[in-house]
Amino acid sequence: MKAHVVFATITGNNEDVADIVTEGLEDLGAEVTQTEISQTDAQDFEDADICVVCAYTYNEGHLPEEGLDFFDDLGDLDLSNKVFGVAGSGDIFYEEFFNTSVDDFINQFKKTNATQGFEGVKINLEPDEDDIEKLDEFASSLVDTYKKING
Repeated sequence: MKAHVVFATITGNNEDVADIVTEGLEDLGAEVTQTEISQTDAQDFEDADICVVCAYTYNEGHLPEEGLDFFDDLGDLDLSNKVFGVAGSGDIFYEEFFNTSVDDFINQFKKTNATQGFEGVKINLEPDEDDIEKLDEFASSLVDTYKKING
């Protein structure tokens, strides 16, 4: 069971989110690759069983600029029989634009025929203890979903 966790971060919070998810997946037996979005091709997800994006939302609902090509290319993939999950740290200061990149990436993944393994996880600023528990639940659900669809 291979997983690939891709993150985009400015403040380091989303790298922390990615680290927590990566550790959770490894604890469940997954072989995990973790990369920064500008250093990753969306096609790299074709080599993974579980695909995860942890991205910030910039300003008023914008995707990370360094991840725009990745985002566009993601929508063109066929990730049938793969499981995806999206988590992200943002700032509730932005109100209706809080972590909208999580929703955008979920919608983009849905175009790929991948199976959503858990609801989108939206974290305010840096992950606290409750967020860590939620991210562990996220990782566990991704693995459980993978095992269900792959017997």
